[in-house]
Amino acid sequence: MLTFNRLKWASFVHSTIYACLIVCWLVPGWQLGETVFGYGHGIGWFAMCALTIAGLRARVIPLYVAVCVAVIGAVGPFVGSLAFIREQRVRER
Repeated sequence: MLTFNRLKWASFVHSTIYACLIVCWLVPGWQLGETVFGYGHGIGWFAMCALTIAGLRARVIPLYVAVCVAVIGAVGPFVGSLAFIREQRVRER
């Protein structure tokens, strides 16, 4: 069930939610969007942490990808998505 591609796409979804949160924060008067996407980012980060720990234990992803997603992903999930892209390119070689 837990595959590299599923984790990668989950990371992309989390990054998209975070991007929406930033847009809602920049546009005045979008408090509902801030709340919805803020909770989405927070809950999504917890879910991504659990998924990356499971993926790391199952040897689906390497340690540096898990660190990028779980540690740095709290403030910038784009780093985790970029780590997935880099790892995919390494695997394709």
